[in-house]
Amino acid sequence: MPSFDVVSKVDWAEIGNALDQARRELAQRFDFKGTGATLDRTDQAVTLLANADDRVDAALDVLKEKLVRRKVSLKHLEVGDIQPAPRGCSKRLLTFKEGIDQDHARAIVKLVKQTGLKLQAAIQGDAVRVSGKKRDDLQVIMQKLKTATDIDLDLQFVNLRD
Repeated sequence: MPSFDVVSKVDWAEIGNALDQARRELAQRFDFKGTGATLDRTDQAVTLLANADDRVDAALDVLKEKLVRRKVSLKHLEVGDIQPAPRGCSKRLLTFKEGIDQDHARAIVKLVKQTGLKLQAAIQGDAVRVSGKKRDDLQVIMQKLKTATDIDLDLQFVNLRD
């Protein structure tokens, strides 16, 4: 029986490349000279640090631009609030979310059932497996999930099996 998995994964290598490009641009741009603007990466988060709130926002814009150029969806990015940091600086925490949470998984299952096609959808951890008898029906569901407006995730379709 043909099936595929719906996942929401982040390409960490591309995020690393975008961070490197953003760091280089922050080091070279005239409007960031003397602001102490830095990008520090931990496991699944990035900390923006600068001496003023507007410089933190500008550094965030630079990072977003680099992520878009590297074809990383901004739907994975969760932007925290600006917080005070030591020595009169400001910081902002950015986290990258990966996987499909239970609410979005239920929405995907509901969308599959609403189509009226003979398909089954099962939630498996942070992925949703869709299976059916016809490969064409699976392709129809893929198109519907790509164009769905109520699912605010960057979805990938992996593990297509016949």
